[in-house]
Amino acid sequence: MILPDLADLVVQRGAAHGLSLHARHPALAQLQGAHRSAQRGRGLEFEEVRPYVAGDDARSIDWRVTARRGKVHTKLFCEERERAVWIVADLHPGLFFGSRQQLKSTLLLQVLAELAAREAVLYVSGEESAAQIGLRAQRLGLRESPLRLLAETQLERITDALQTEAPRLCVIDSIQTVFTEAIGSAPGSVAQVRECAARLTRHAKTAGTGIVMVGHVTKEGALAGPRVLEHMVDTVLYFEGDSHSSYRLIRAIKNRYGAVNELGVFAMTERGLRGVANPSAIFLSQHGAPVAGSCVLATLEGTRPLLVEIQALADHAAAPSPRRLSVGLDPARLAMLLAVLHRHAGIACGDQDVFVNAVGGVRIGEPAADLAVLLAIHSSLKNRALARGLFVFGEVGLAGEIRPAPRGQERLREAAKLGFSTAIIPAANAPRSGGVDGLRLYPVQRIEQALDVLRELQDQPGTTPAAVRGAAR
Repeated sequence: MILPDLADLVVQRGAAHGLSLHARHPALAQLQGAHRSAQRGRGLEFEEVRPYVAGDDARSIDWRVTARRGKVHTKLFCEERERAVWIVADLHPGLFFGSRQQLKSTLLLQVLAELAAREAVLYVSGEESAAQIGLRAQRLGLRESPLRLLAETQLERITDALQTEAPRLCVIDSIQTVFTEAIGSAPGSVAQVRECAARLTRHAKTAGTGIVMVGHVTKEGALAGPRVLEHMVDTVLYFEGDSHSSYRLIRAIKNRYGAVNELGVFAMTERGLRGVANPSAIFLSQHGAPVAGSCVLATLEGTRPLLVEIQALADHAAAPSPRRLSVGLDPARLAMLLAVLHRHAGIACGDQDVFVNAVGGVRIGEPAADLAVLLAIHSSLKNRALARGLFVFGEVGLAGEIRPAPRGQERLREAAKLGFSTAIIPAANAPRSGGVDGLRLYPVQRIEQALDVLRELQDQPGTTPAAVRGAAR
């Protein structure tokens, strides 16, 4: 979305005076009224039905009124002169994801302009002309960039340019606008997208050129076009994030050369997207003091450890059927965890509405979030905040046991780097020799033990609970 400032509007004021809604020639259509219209394309309004007189156009006779009244009548129209002129802009979040002044094409242009100083790159635009892209490059200060630009939608010409230029990286913006003459269907159809993507992929593998294909998405957020498109490429990246947030996440859904579910965190600034050096900070609320119903989770997104705040709210249910709602977590797993909490810890939530949220809009799919969810719910039910500097992780089984989480040492080191001091973790994730500097660890094997540690930490913050003093490291 582009929001011009006052200086831009002043510059465009002169060009706006030259715009006109009037046609060069008067319209001579029969239904333009009793006079010639000087404004082609305006609407028509019904004026009157009157008896037919000599000279009226026979095509304007209203045969229904004529049959009803037994005399020939003519229907007349007049030009609608009071219709307002509207400028409609689609501001759907799917059409932009950059800052307030930069769209997807602008961000790609910046990336390629940065790479063009070291490598041969090619930007193929099927949605904008070369002049439009040139104006954007001037606005971004990219006049001196040796970026090669091609405004083309025909696949045969694009492949010829790839063979001639031999770039190391090429961006196709977008694959839905590219077509081949070998197929008679329209651009963007299933056959066109499949064939164009296949030929571009074949060229990338034979010539060694990296090709980035920008694709449209559906209203549900899935990649538009045939599903086989995802199988042709090596990596599928999705741009995610709440439209009301200034942060965006790039998630690898498919990656043949690395781990899937890798996560890149970016902040939207006035100069575009900028990488976030400490992603955990955006997923933690800045409370002045500990609050009830909040628990910090050490989770993994791909290979990146993140600290995310889990918030829970338990309130008396007004309806016979209590609500169970989770945002960023699996709703079915929430119901299972409430049953485990009741069966093995004796804490019932049958008359409570329970709401759970992962702060920051992140989606957590791993079961290692179970312990954080249960402790946040327990804190909300008792209306008592957890100890300051506490974080947890661990999977909870149906028998009430706390199961280990993968790569526990990396989670501990990430939390220690951010200044956390206390951790409740699965016993199997406890360091076998030594510990982690600055962290007091409380390994537990069952949910009952975790709640005992939690209560003693709440009662005596800063001291070691007696039940686990020997296990603390």
